[in-house]
Amino acid sequence: MKDVSYYPGCSLHGTAREYDESIQAVSTLLDIRLHELEDWTCCGASSAHCTDESLAVALAARNLAIAERDDRELLVPCVACYHRFKMAEKEVKDHPENSAISYPYRGHVPIRYALDFFCEESILDAIRTKRVKPLSGLKVACYYGCLTVRPPKLTAVKHYENPEHMDRLMEVLGAEALPWSYKTDCCGASLVMTRTDIVRKLSGRLIAMAAEAEADCIVTGCSMCQANLDTRQKEIEKEAGRRYDIPVLYFSELMGLALGHKDVKKWLGRHLTDPVKILSKKGLL
Repeated sequence: MKDVSYYPGCSLHGTAREYDESIQAVSTLLDIRLHELEDWTCCGASSAHCTDESLAVALAARNLAIAERDDRELLVPCVACYHRFKMAEKEVKDHPENSAISYPYRGHVPIRYALDFFCEESILDAIRTKRVKPLSGLKVACYYGCLTVRPPKLTAVKHYENPEHMDRLMEVLGAEALPWSYKTDCCGASLVMTRTDIVRKLSGRLIAMAAEAEADCIVTGCSMCQANLDTRQKEIEKEAGRRYDIPVLYFSELMGLALGHKDVKKWLGRHLTDPVKILSKKGLL
């Protein structure tokens, strides 16, 4: 049993509940015990750094200070939260003389983005052993988004223009990871509330290119990307004058499906663009 600290973040307790539930479910199946941080609070994503940089660092550092009480890795599913934590870590390490006064975090917590964590070779081996329903015949477009890989000095992702670790995970699950050139393009991110026109344009291009690649679905590990591509798809279809109907799934949901978890249909039922239809057609549900 592997013990890991866990920071769900705000969106996973709200609009992205299926992400939180599927992360916790597959962790249990893979003998990973998650310890949710006591009294965790919002990390400030995605607005604090736009208004007060010191507040943004302090909000993230408070949660990291809680995690620092235990000698464990910190698993973070939300990439916006992960990004804020890595920025706070950098600030603490680059300017220890300032950080020691403002907050009690010392930069000793290994911060792990959930997708990177589940793509480790030891975990992929465990998935191979425990897989009960190979996702045969399912063609997926792996969408990493921009914050998962950039800036590379912060994320330490070597192949930030063409990452492949989610592709490998999908192949271990039995799916076909399609080659396409939009893995790390931005979907519009948090502009969804202020510039929906930009979000529709950027997300629309991603949907169109996934359709051109003949993907059955798009797979992501970012709740913001998932929301933009899923909830705006009807608007995108209306502007494009065509129907796409491409489900946008979390990688952890497909892990749960391949590992035979009983709650998969409950997670899938929360998506606006219905994934049950294509998965049933493929004989996977």
